[in-house]
Amino acid sequence: MALVVSVLVTFFLYKRIKQQYGGGALIKVVIAAKPLDTGTPLAAGDLTLMDWPSNAPLEGAFSKPEDVTGRVVMYPIAFKEPIRDGLLAAPGATVGLTAKIPDGMRAVAVVTNELNNVSGFLFPGSHVDVLVSFRPEADNKEPMTITVLQNVQVLSTGEKLQPDPNGKPQNVKVVTVLLSPDDAEKLLLASNQGTVQFVLRNASDQAQPVTRPVNLKDLQGTAKAAPLVVKKAAPPKPPNVYTVDQYDGTKKGTVKF
Repeated sequence: MALVVSVLVTFFLYKRIKQQYGGGALIKVVIAAKPLDTGTPLAAGDLTLMDWPSNAPLEGAFSKPEDVTGRVVMYPIAFKEPIRDGLLAAPGATVGLTAKIPDGMRAVAVVTNELNNVSGFLFPGSHVDVLVSFRPEADNKEPMTITVLQNVQVLSTGEKLQPDPNGKPQNVKVVTVLLSPDDAEKLLLASNQGTVQFVLRNASDQAQPVTRPVNLKDLQGTAKAAPLVVKKAAPPKPPNVYTVDQYDGTKKGTVKF
């Protein structure tokens, strides 16, 4: 199904470009003479030439079949799709998984089970976040979970380099992911410190939100504040009254203040 969609997209894209740029001179570009799967070393029979408008540049295209013969296909290429450099492994790369590893990147295998391979719905090409649950070494520290890596590409699941065409889940014991050397070190350290969990994400979602570690207190919820008790004010005390006897000759009087 994916291959049919790719063929249709290539056809309509070429038709649109030809209509838009058809007035210019034509050049030759190398295209696929048949559908090509990942890991295929390109042979002369896999390639042919097609006219292409010179005023519609095609980045990474080739004009001679011999320029790409022997290189390995990294991503599926549809029938009559132009061969571009970004679809191929570097010159001299070998067949198989290594052909899918770009320069400067590393493939790291992680032992999995039905839980952390998302019930078998991890496929080559999926993107995941990597979480680890562990207990810090400091005394009396509670267990915590942190997000170690985000938006990591899955290269292979078990021995498969391509997803099942029908989307059928498959539980595997090993998942291989594509990482930079620094991130590869983080993943290996995380796997030795605690339990690694893959979290499946939408491949088109490129966001990498800032996260914080989560511990048991976060699971228990925030403690409710004690209800505020308002004490009634005591009634004001009556003012002190002083009494003084006053004499005027033989008369006695009383003065209060």
